[in-house]
Amino acid sequence: MNITETITKEFGLKLWQTENAVKLIDDGNTIPFIARYRKEMTGSLDDQVLRQLSERLEYLRNLEAQREKVYKSIFEQGAMTEQISAALEAAGTLAEIEDIYRPYKPKRKTRASVAREKGLLPLTEAVLQQKKDCPPIEQLAQQFVDPDKGVDDAQAALCGASDIIAEIIADDAAVRKGLRTVCTEHGQIRCQGISDDLGVYEMYADYSEQIKTVPGHRILAVNRGEKEKILRVTVDFDRDTALGIVCRNYVTGTGECSDFVRNAAQDSYDRLIFPAIEREIRSTLTQRAQDSAIKVFAVNLRQLLMQPPVKGRVTMGFDPGYRTGCKIAVVDGTGKVLDTGVIYPAPPHSKIDQAKSFVKTMVKKYGVSMFAIGNGTASHETEVFAAETIHELDCGITYMVVSEAGASVYSASKLGAQEFPDYDVSLRSAVSIARRLQDPLAELVKIDPKAIGVGQYQHDMPQAQLSDALDGVVEGCVNSVGVDLNTASAPLLSRVAGIGGSLAENIVTYRQENGAFTSRSQLKKVPKLGPRAFEQCAGFLRVPESGNILDRTAVHPESYPAAKALLLKCGYDVDKVRTCELQSLMDSAVKYGLKTLCSELDIGEPTLIDIINELMRPGRDPRDLLPAPMLRTDIMEMSDLCPGMELTGTVRNVIDFGAFIDIGVHQDGLVHISKITKKYIKHPSEVLNVGDIVKVWVVSVDTVKKRISLTMIDPSEKERKTAERR
Repeated sequence: MNITETITKEFGLKLWQTENAVKLIDDGNTIPFIARYRKEMTGSLDDQVLRQLSERLEYLRNLEAQREKVYKSIFEQGAMTEQISAALEAAGTLAEIEDIYRPYKPKRKTRASVAREKGLLPLTEAVLQQKKDCPPIEQLAQQFVDPDKGVDDAQAALCGASDIIAEIIADDAAVRKGLRTVCTEHGQIRCQGISDDLGVYEMYADYSEQIKTVPGHRILAVNRGEKEKILRVTVDFDRDTALGIVCRNYVTGTGECSDFVRNAAQDSYDRLIFPAIEREIRSTLTQRAQDSAIKVFAVNLRQLLMQPPVKGRVTMGFDPGYRTGCKIAVVDGTGKVLDTGVIYPAPPHSKIDQAKSFVKTMVKKYGVSMFAIGNGTASHETEVFAAETIHELDCGITYMVVSEAGASVYSASKLGAQEFPDYDVSLRSAVSIARRLQDPLAELVKIDPKAIGVGQYQHDMPQAQLSDALDGVVEGCVNSVGVDLNTASAPLLSRVAGIGGSLAENIVTYRQENGAFTSRSQLKKVPKLGPRAFEQCAGFLRVPESGNILDRTAVHPESYPAAKALLLKCGYDVDKVRTCELQSLMDSAVKYGLKTLCSELDIGEPTLIDIINELMRPGRDPRDLLPAPMLRTDIMEMSDLCPGMELTGTVRNVIDFGAFIDIGVHQDGLVHISKITKKYIKHPSEVLNVGDIVKVWVVSVDTVKKRISLTMIDPSEKERKTAERR
């Protein structure tokens, strides 16, 4: 297999793109660096495609390594044939290679291996020939009776021969591949409830669905139900059809020997083949479901991290609680903590007047203009209290309920203790909640991505695979936004391409000992940050205090000469970048001629376009182009909702079967995939992103089960069309 050609075909690329991408990856370049600063070499492949390409490259290389290992093993056994060699060469998955290797793989002791040790292989071979003139099978078996070897009679000999035939058939790669394909195409997943209390698994009490159509979220649901010993899950496939495939190449006659082989084939299917095929199919379904869930998790996380920051506003963070009270933290526009405290607006204390007095004092003292309320325990009571206080203050304060997923993890972490050694765990959470509203990305990078909770069944995922995917998302987001070298925390710096944990700590230590960085080149003085690391990270780090204006942009230091020459050729001074007076730079470059500029500056057109865009809007934040988060001033109860009510909400989570929308009543409402749009969509993510502001209508409200059903399809339109038909 030519790996490069395979990837080129699978990804729909040109061969040169794949070859260059593979070389850049093999040379140790980071994905963000390749995506941003090596566009000419890859044809401007984005970071997501490059990550997928990198993962596929690793899989195919592992496949080739296993292919070579299996070939060598079979060859050393003297069993290699042209047919086996061709089959190995054609195998496109690890499962296919494993099927080919199965007959030659060293086995543990089996019934068939014991029969071989008793000398029954010749009997097996004689039976498998199924000759018309073959003597009666009992008579044939009698020749192999040998009490010294444990073969006491003809029946024992025949049992051993049957075991050998069963294993031969079970080890046949073609049989297994054929069964796997047909079973996957026509089989079903079947579930049965085995518990008196099915709870959330009620719909799976007696459930079946075709394997080829069952969605991933149902696979994950039934897997969890099986693990909790509430469901029994099996693969259901027509046995007669399966036996026809198994017997096709082994039962070649109609005599006594053929009947014997048929019975052995049935034993092979029931005892060896189908249980293995069932495990493989379920494993494949689970892997596919996990891959899909991880992809959804990654997409949601990317959208959450890229939520627009609410910059420059003094924010009060509320970490709600009952018995221990609601922790308060006030932070300034840069996230610096100004003050903290504890109030008790919720039961059992309900010191509402005292709490209002404290909050009002803080608001007036520090000029608070925004509340961030955690969505955990006692969140609803705290939100009601905050809305009442805002109404009484009547000074334009807005609030937002913020997901506090992972806040407790951060608060109790070593990092939280280092950042706020004088605060207890709960006060750290209040600070984190406030900062999440101000700059989601900068705060959420301090938390294990798995704890952020914007997916489905994340605890059932392979944790290493989930971590790799989510770490890639965080890295991509951080590098697309860029990082202020003089204010970034170590966790944020550690996500910058080419840096990592230890170098991030070294940068912070250097900054503490030597003061703020005054240029990008000063990074080279940081211990253990060599030329390679500098190349990978420099373009993603901003130095607002630098005298070189280009240090404040995403222009890479390797392109500084080209950027300065570009400005001169277009008639501009570099100081114009500082004053943001280059809005016409693109027009000037086009007038000069982009191809001419590329030739004279010795750079590619993608790099030229990036430099121009960056000089026109130096240090721009891509998040600023997105809609701002929706802030509220009042609150509703579930009891206020009624069918048909029109509301505006924020998308909190996008999953396989729909999306959860925050409509300001503490309980998120669900828009089922069928109610997102009138058009057919395979997945809600085709239409919705986490953080989107959407218009919805209430379909139904169940206050007992705390379920709200919503639709994004205007019901009045349906009513109007119905009236028109009448």
